Amino acid sequence: MAGMFDNRIVLEIQQANDIVDVISEHVSLKKKGHEMVGLCPFHDDHKPSMNVSNVKQIFKCFACGAGGDVFKFIQMRENLSFPQAIERLAERAGIKLPTRNTQFKSASKSMAFSNSQADVDPNKLAKVNDWAAKHFLTNLNDATKGKTVRDYLAQRQISQESIEKWRIGYAANSNDDLIGKAKSDKVPYKFLEQAGLVVAQNMDKFVNRLMFTITDVTGRVIGFGGRTLDGTGAKYVNSPGTVLFDKSNTLYGLEQARHEIVSTGTAVVVEGYTDCIIPHQFGYKNVVATLGTSFTTGHGRILRRYAKKVILIYDNDTAGIEAANRALDVCLSQKVDIKIASIPEGKDPCDFILTSGKEAFEKLMEDAIDVFQFKWDRLKEKFSNEETVAGKKSAIEEYLQSIATGFHAGNVPAIEFGLRVNQISKIIGLDSKQITIELNRRIRQAAITATRQASERNVPRVDYGKGRYAAAQREVLEVLINKPALYEDVREQLAIAVFDIPVLGSVASVLFKTLDEGSNISIKEILARTESVELSATLMELSHAGEKKGNYEPRLADALKTIKSHNELKKSKSIKTKAEREDKMLNAYKDRGKENPYIVGMT
Repeated sequence: MAGMFDNRIVLEIQQANDIVDVISEHVSLKKKGHEMVGLCPFHDDHKPSMNVSNVKQIFKCFACGAGGDVFKFIQMRENLSFPQAIERLAERAGIKLPTRNTQFKSASKSMAFSNSQADVDPNKLAKVNDWAAKHFLTNLNDATKGKTVRDYLAQRQISQESIEKWRIGYAANSNDDLIGKAKSDKVPYKFLEQAGLVVAQNMDKFVNRLMFTITDVTGRVIGFGGRTLDGTGAKYVNSPGTVLFDKSNTLYGLEQARHEIVSTGTAVVVEGYTDCIIPHQFGYKNVVATLGTSFTTGHGRILRRYAKKVILIYDNDTAGIEAANRALDVCLSQKVDIKIASIPEGKDPCDFILTSGKEAFEKLMEDAIDVFQFKWDRLKEKFSNEETVAGKKSAIEEYLQSIATGFHAGNVPAIEFGLRVNQISKIIGLDSKQITIELNRRIRQAAITATRQASERNVPRVDYGKGRYAAAQREVLEVLINKPALYEDVREQLAIAVFDIPVLGSVASVLFKTLDEGSNISIKEILARTESVELSATLMELSHAGEKKGNYEPRLADALKTIKSHNELKKSKSIKTKAEREDKMLNAYKDRGKENPYIVGMT
């Protein structure tokens, strides 16, 4: 902990944050035997590879090797250092940490920031954003300043409950409204810069805009979206990318929709803030929105962790259809089961549900068509309307690629594969065998691409050394991690110097330091002493391997015997080498006719 936090408070925070509850905020977990399983968020997981133990309070991914306790999960998931993860989880559990100069008071009071930190602290960034969100809400509720904006929200039929739930606010029509508030609250300007709340020349980024607060799945404020109220500039402006905010990997409303998505197994995706908020008002609480960007692989990975099925609602115009088509390709490659719903009359979801009502919106989703039906209708339309050979070829290739991608991802059953081939054959007049050959070529290419990407994601293997001595070192650690009570019996036989494999030496250092304070410990207490996520993953691997082998006492005895023999042999070799060196020196003196330097002065 680098002396920052007492070990007792760290263990208290660890105990207060149940690992299943914390990970469930990021991944949908399901019970399997005595543990929970889910899609690992640390690699492109297509089947549940991550196991979470409620009893041991640990997690491990058997695909990419990530593992550890609740602190390590938050470190990796939210890109935090170990002390920052402690602070994050202390805040989550409502545990007050000892005052340090790197912390600051709540946004409702004067905020004392540390100016000594060179790197951006995600926790501080979230608190700055939270402070700004509260200020925007204050502006909205101001009797004079916010009246016009409140009238606009009422006109859009956004309820007061939604305003509070979604933390909607108002950036005042002033170039330095937020900057002025920061000065009075003693918030250093550099923190506004890091959060993307200001632009050059000491000006607020958001001026005279309706403000939508963007949170992550855990409720942290990570950014903002601002809608113009006077037509100045772009209609919508988002926060710039920060260590917290990446719109390609963020879905608006996921915090509010997560539980409903998990319980229903379905996520509904729209494109805008109000398109997400209004359906929630009507009871459709599994709706999320992209943030002014195309549907990305990042969005697909996020949704796959929570939903079995995705319904994409898009505008029925050229731009909307093309956007939907791109989203479908993303979902096919991500093994996401997706359907398409088209809004008639050129309306967006917000206007449609307000004018047509809840039942019409319900029917819209019920009538959502399968991805391949959408692709097939698109091919037929293009093939019949396209006059050039190149255009028709492009349409066919697009459809073939979709089938190949879907088949490789497991979204196209073998029987349906044959039906698709026959469909294509009829419309283009090409022999089905030739089409099958082309599809198989594309499927092989998809498999090669997927294999290459998987190999690029693989975590480098840990070097545990070679030979019996290296294996014995590992055996000792595997046993003691799982059976710490045995440490008392072998304490005198072990020293850190015994472990000459670097990674095993690091593990031994953490393990023995913990065991020296008492042998009645668990793996989670060892992990609470481990700052490095890489070392944590190694500890988890050793723990898992040792538990599978069992037979602890005999294995420990054999390993210690090997280590003792190795050290005795090493000592013997050292003595022999020293004697040989002395003999060589003696012989050299004799050859030169000189007196024995070891005898001179002794007679």
